[in-house]
Amino acid sequence: MSTPKEVIAVAKKAAVRMVDVKFVDTFGSWQHFSVPMGELTEEVFEEGFGFDGSSIRGWKSIEASDMLAMPDPTTAFIDPFCAVPTLSIIATIAETGTKEAYTRDPRGIALRAEQYLRGTGVADTAVFGPEAEFFLFDSVRFDHRTNGCFYEVDSGEAPWNSGRDEISGPGSGNLGYKIRHKEGYFPVAPSDTQQDLRTEMCLVMEQLGIVVERQHHEVATAGQAEIDFRFNTLVKTADTMMLYKYIIKNVARKHGKTATFMPKPLFGDNGSGMHTHQSLWNKGKPLFAGKEYAGLSPMALNYIGGILKHARALCALCNPTTNSYKRLVPGYEAPVNLAYSARNRSAAIRIPTFSESPKSKRIEYRPPDPAANPYLAYSALLMAGLDGILNRIDPGEPLDKNIYDLPPEDADRVPKVPSSLGEALDCLEADHEFLLRGDVFTKDFLNMWVEQKRREQDALRLRPHPYEFYLYYDC
Repeated sequence: MSTPKEVIAVAKKAAVRMVDVKFVDTFGSWQHFSVPMGELTEEVFEEGFGFDGSSIRGWKSIEASDMLAMPDPTTAFIDPFCAVPTLSIIATIAETGTKEAYTRDPRGIALRAEQYLRGTGVADTAVFGPEAEFFLFDSVRFDHRTNGCFYEVDSGEAPWNSGRDEISGPGSGNLGYKIRHKEGYFPVAPSDTQQDLRTEMCLVMEQLGIVVERQHHEVATAGQAEIDFRFNTLVKTADTMMLYKYIIKNVARKHGKTATFMPKPLFGDNGSGMHTHQSLWNKGKPLFAGKEYAGLSPMALNYIGGILKHARALCALCNPTTNSYKRLVPGYEAPVNLAYSARNRSAAIRIPTFSESPKSKRIEYRPPDPAANPYLAYSALLMAGLDGILNRIDPGEPLDKNIYDLPPEDADRVPKVPSSLGEALDCLEADHEFLLRGDVFTKDFLNMWVEQKRREQDALRLRPHPYEFYLYYDC
């Protein structure tokens, strides 16, 4: 479906009764409202749906709250999780009256990033391919109060359940086959208990037009998983990532499971990343293939140079939670070192070498995690890479050694990602001019982002931690 007329025709053929309008908020969550099918006219694609934006975090104040949701016909799909036949459609947010794009709308930011790319003359298309990891748990419980706090997640395939009865009646007991820490890549059933669940997620994705490439258990215990989908242009990939999360969470809930994209839900095991593959194209021609290091072009090396130069600031958008920095620590395959390499997965940027085809030549930026708002993360990465191309930033020499095995004096010379959200926000405040070019991001948006994220940082900083009682209660 590419036009309003086609969307309406498909909806009528499917006997749609309701239309669900979805849009992404500042921090990467889908919000929605629904209207009867009769409200979906060709005119509404031009006029938009009015709504109150004052209750969306980081958006309008109450005295100027009217906004427009402008549906994009290319994003429509029949929602598989609604009892009543429902058409879902993704919207971009605009101001009332002028219909100008709202500068704090993440999808609008991503659209402006694509427009800025075309305006530079460097390329006409930015291609992104994320690999988002997640956990599937049997249950999760958490709470915080003045006098206490706790969290607990559970999974039947995790080693801490080796002493629990799994079957009842005669011969009751535990059947074993628990996945130990860091040994979840790639055991078969019965250790991998979630093959059928991931397959169902893939089938729903394919039903809705997502091209699935593979699914598998990931390194961590307790149901860490990954489903990879085919790369696409920046905005389309971000749209797909939102739909990807929606499908995974709803299929998990249907089967009595819970899915989380939280970067580090387990202590002592690997966290979840969102390795992001990137390349630039012009008139159907790949621009990152060449005869330089690892078969890259000079443009690709400059793109790497831009990302490495701005990587610490990028963390404020690509790793936007306090929990993100519990993943970005040595020892759990997390790419904390700001270097590039053709085969070193401990480097922040890896150049995949599975294929020699020029169409496959790309870079893989490994620090981002799936808690990031994809529209903001991909836009920021593109802006950093373009800064490297336009200013011919040299990325320096590649680092093909195992960074974790380097002597301390050599390892200390390799720049590192920030160690906390607060440090990342400091870096963004000091280094953000590259994001403002072409009015892709605005100072207003970045100021709001920093203010909101510092509140999160402070909320955690001010609360006693349960482990502090273990360490200090008897001091």
